[in-house]
Amino acid sequence: MAQSFRYQRGLSYLPVGAIALSILLSLGAHNARAQQSTRYDEFELHHSIVYTTFVAPEVAAEYGITRGADKAMLTLSVRNAASGDMAGRPMQLSGRTWDLITGGDMDVREIREGRATYYIVPFEFLDREHRFFEFSFQPEGSEKVYEHKMKVQLWRQDSR
Repeated sequence: MAQSFRYQRGLSYLPVGAIALSILLSLGAHNARAQQSTRYDEFELHHSIVYTTFVAPEVAAEYGITRGADKAMLTLSVRNAASGDMAGRPMQLSGRTWDLITGGDMDVREIREGRATYYIVPFEFLDREHRFFEFSFQPEGSEKVYEHKMKVQLWRQDSR
C-alpha cells in the first residue's frame, strides 16, 4: 500500500478536495488497494487513506492538516450510486479510531467544493501497526444510519 501512495506524489499540489476526488475516482483504476468503496443500499461509501506528507504545505495550512511522517488522514465520500451522481453528498458522520496505544473520537472535517462534499479525518499512527476505524454515517436524504468498520496498516513516511 505504501508504494502505491509514493507513486502518486504528484497529487500533493492539488487542493485537498481534488486529492480526495482523484483518490476516490481515479486511483482505483491504477491500484484497487489505494481506493475502496463499499455499497450500502443505493449509496456507495468511498474511503481511502492519504499520508499527510503528500499534501502540499499551503493546502495543509488552509485546511488545518498537520503534516508529518507519522500522520495520515482518512478521506470519505458518499454518493447515490443508483442516481449515477458522481459528486459526494453531505452526511452525518461520527465514530472512533484507535491503535495499540491511543484512541478516541474521530476528528471529522467537512470539505465542500462546488456541489461536492468530502470528509477528512486526520490522525497519527504507529509505524507498521494497524489503525482501526468504526463509524456510523447517514447520507443526506436517507432515513437509515449505516455502520462501517475498517482496519489499515500504515508505514512511517519521509517528511517533506
